[in-house]
Amino acid sequence: MSQYPSRDEAFSLLKQYNNSDSLIKHGLAVEGVMRFFAGKKGEDQDKWGIVGLIHDLDYEKFPDQHCQKSEEILRDLDWPEEYIRAVVSHGWRICSDVEPKSEMEKVLYAIDELTGLVTTTALVRPSKSVLDMKAKSVKKKWKDKRFAAGVDRTIIEKGAGMLGVEISDLITDTILGMREVADQIGLAGSISKEKQATS
Repeated sequence: MSQYPSRDEAFSLLKQYNNSDSLIKHGLAVEGVMRFFAGKKGEDQDKWGIVGLIHDLDYEKFPDQHCQKSEEILRDLDWPEEYIRAVVSHGWRICSDVEPKSEMEKVLYAIDELTGLVTTTALVRPSKSVLDMKAKSVKKKWKDKRFAAGVDRTIIEKGAGMLGVEISDLITDTILGMREVADQIGLAGSISKEKQATS
């Protein structure tokens, strides 16, 4: 492979190891949010997006070796160390001892679980869409631990702390990133982009 993987190479790899529609959509959601944050911070959107896209590469086939197997696969393919470290670091203190240090790693750590909460919140709305959703809708569901019970709120809180941002702002930016890929992740719902909320 070339020194830096292309987006097409990353997406092909994701589909090679994952058949689950929900896992592929999750990868696309995280890619969209990572690209949004990279743009906001003046960073490389393609690099951040690719890291987001393949962060759960091994999850379907090797759930008990999550992050470790991804590292092995990406090393065998001669992926850049920066990409590999970011992927492994998103499992910090869960399935990895690699602490997020770079801004890219911290954002991935912070928004991975959050995209799941945003998705679940969107799907119970009348519009079933992120295009008309605001952070307050997610915050309303935040305290109900039975809602999206699989989402670890403490990880999102730790990630926000690493980035030095408020949870509400992190949620808003995550929603904005997911709006960019709403059609791809099945969260455009009944809202057309022309009618989406401006906030």
